[in-house]
Amino acid sequence: MTRVTPRILAAVGALLLTHSAAAQRAVFVVRHAEKQSEANEPGVPLSEAGRARAGRLAALLKNAGVAAIYSTDTVRTLETAEPLARALKIAVRKYSHLGPDGKPDLRPLADRLKAEHARDIVLVVGHSNTVPPLLKALGCAEDMTIAAGQYDDLFTVVPRGDGPPVLLRLTY
Repeated sequence: MTRVTPRILAAVGALLLTHSAAAQRAVFVVRHAEKQSEANEPGVPLSEAGRARAGRLAALLKNAGVAAIYSTDTVRTLETAEPLARALKIAVRKYSHLGPDGKPDLRPLADRLKAEHARDIVLVVGHSNTVPPLLKALGCAEDMTIAAGQYDDLFTVVPRGDGPPVLLRLTY
């Protein structure tokens, strides 16, 4: 597993500073951390390993300038977001990842991020079936899947005014 080092974070920071100040600065996107069971019910909490990963995420992003945090309304996503929200003293905003047909539809969230956080850095916590469509809705061209046991991806989407966004896929 590749570790996110201060050097990598510095490179991400430099990338954030190099594009237009009028554009959204970045969207960090993660899947929730490890959960206590394989069940997919909303009430499934994080495991001990998941709580540790959520703490690492908070430590990693606490000085990144995150202005807003979004999470689905499940215990595991909220518990993943909570350590950073607590450190930054900001509330976690809940979003629905389902469209009218009951299938994942992340276009409304992408539009909301662009409208409400046009110049911000934002963290979005989702699920293995919502992170890839959110990345697409944010303009990323890459097709992506997240395996059932894969919890260590930190996606960084940096919009560009002159084309598709830059997408960085790091592990933490």
